[in-house]
Amino acid sequence: MIRILLVEDQRVLREALVALLSLEDDIKVVGTTERGDEVPGLVAATDPHVVVLDIGLPDVSGLTVVAQLREGHPAIRVLLLTSLDKPGTVREALTLGVNGFLPKGVSSQELITAIRQIHAGRRVISSELMSDALSVGDNPLTARERQILQLVADGTPPPDIARQLYLAEGTVRNHITRIIGKLAARNVTESVRVAVRQGWI
Repeated sequence: MIRILLVEDQRVLREALVALLSLEDDIKVVGTTERGDEVPGLVAATDPHVVVLDIGLPDVSGLTVVAQLREGHPAIRVLLLTSLDKPGTVREALTLGVNGFLPKGVSSQELITAIRQIHAGRRVISSELMSDALSVGDNPLTARERQILQLVADGTPPPDIARQLYLAEGTVRNHITRIIGKLAARNVTESVRVAVRQGWI
């Protein structure tokens, strides 16, 4: 019996997936949640074989959850089922060592087959997602640069960024200048657009 923990914030989709998977004789949904911060506790309580995980959760990124699972529960298999299929996002997920990555538009049979293959030790990545991920290259931004650019994207001005991150304002502006250069953008606004399009922030 393949034990599944389902992490999906859209209630209708979550309930539909539970109903779908429950029809299979060899699959059992042992837990569900809409929040990423509940995953570690549910993993400890339900001991799943496979976590089916959405990236776009309301509280924390699904990629953050993947990193936590890889650190605390490396034997658990992780299948990302998501609509956030930007190349950079896919590439980061692959770097984190996910076992599967499929768009939400897959058929029910494709999903079930993927779960069985992942449980058996194979890796299942949508060929289209894989091709796009390999075409863009690695994220050129450091963790600090991503953090700063995300704050810029949220509308935070440099003085406030400096206060939040305990940096000098000049340091923040230097980071922004390097970000613009790395992304070959004309200004910080275009840098945000490039990074969002590629899935780098």
